[in-house]
Amino acid sequence: MNLKKWQISQNKSLKDGLKVIESNHCGILFAYDKQMKIVGVATDGDIRRNLLEGKKLNSKISSLINKNFISACTESSREELMKKFDIGITAIPILSEDKQLQNVVTRDSLPIINQGEIYARSRSPVRVTFGGGGSDLTHYFKNERGAVLNATISIFSHSLLKKRADKKIKICSYDLDETIMAENLQELIEIQSPLKLIQSIIETINPDFGFELYINSDFPVGSGLGGSSTVMSSVIGCFNEFRHDKWNLHEIAELGYQAERILMGVSGGWQDQYASVFGGFNFMEFNYDNNNITPLRLSKDIIFELEANLVLCDLNLPHDSNKIHDDQKIEMAKPEVNKLVSLNVSLTDKIKDSLIKGKIIDIGKSLDKVWELKKKFGKKITNPEIDKIYKKAKENGAIGGKLLGAGGGGFFLFYASSLRKNDLVNHLESTGKIVRNFQFDELGLQSWKIRQNNS
Repeated sequence: MNLKKWQISQNKSLKDGLKVIESNHCGILFAYDKQMKIVGVATDGDIRRNLLEGKKLNSKISSLINKNFISACTESSREELMKKFDIGITAIPILSEDKQLQNVVTRDSLPIINQGEIYARSRSPVRVTFGGGGSDLTHYFKNERGAVLNATISIFSHSLLKKRADKKIKICSYDLDETIMAENLQELIEIQSPLKLIQSIIETINPDFGFELYINSDFPVGSGLGGSSTVMSSVIGCFNEFRHDKWNLHEIAELGYQAERILMGVSGGWQDQYASVFGGFNFMEFNYDNNNITPLRLSKDIIFELEANLVLCDLNLPHDSNKIHDDQKIEMAKPEVNKLVSLNVSLTDKIKDSLIKGKIIDIGKSLDKVWELKKKFGKKITNPEIDKIYKKAKENGAIGGKLLGAGGGGFFLFYASSLRKNDLVNHLESTGKIVRNFQFDELGLQSWKIRQNNS
């Protein structure tokens, strides 16, 4: 901006002042002193009135300037500027701390909201499974009907994605305390690192821009809550924010499955990807030709009562879910085990009916039956320590419960009556176990964009 069109020395004449006013076409000038500090304002009307009252054209501008004028600073918001215009101001001087003119804002030159740096954020919830785990494995439902009932809870994986102007890539996982950097996508794919799953989903997405990706989760690695799939859906959600043709929920779940199960070859079922993306209570049916995800419409009373009676406990036992799934796959080839999985599916149907009808205590009893069946799916699903934990839990108020995930460790979901829940929690905590409070999450994967400077 040419500030000469707006400012003039206070020692100049009124005639000079009129020339300045004529040059800016806004009918105003800003007068400065020897230090170039703005000390007053004069309008076209001020000068004309003074001339009519007898002042001469060679009179100094200092003789008529208004020293009590409205100004703004460089940090003033659009809101503040608009309020000044709203009270009748036509031009606002933008002054530095030492009162020197930096800019002039008029009604038709209000600054637009600058395009700031855009971040994409997302969060994806983990799931708890009430029944049917194992029947969502392709090698099972290629011949039999699979069915799983699960719900997402308020424990999340979080991702933040920032585009770069170049092709460089940075991935930081706070969960694993690992950071990798690459010059481009091809170099990223070739890096050997503990973040191979993240590299796999990025390879599947195939972004055409450089970026920085930051990941952190509310749950430990190996929780049995479908954590790896939850992380991946969170990452996909961030990248989806930068697409014009956004993937739908089914496509996001399938991308996660593709990256984890197909590209990486990690053993596991289909439910985790769908659960974290869709959110809420879902009854999932799996057939070789189609997967059906049916949201359950439950009253708040049922949801709250179920929350009140469930206890989520971290057993803090190490396990390898991939190996357990591999073992389970072998065992499921046996007719007797296949029949047990089929019984589990039938129990899952029963749990769904109990849930819809509000027969909450029946859910607890069914969880006990589900766990007794699941233990027989493979040799590595339980062990003497887990069996002891469950036995003691039932002695201290648990009606039923089951290990979440593949087995061998992670989180255990217990059901207790309201009157015995505190007894169960106290017992578990007295043995060094960690009880996690939670609420059911109805939203599933959530992603959004935000400017770095949101002022």
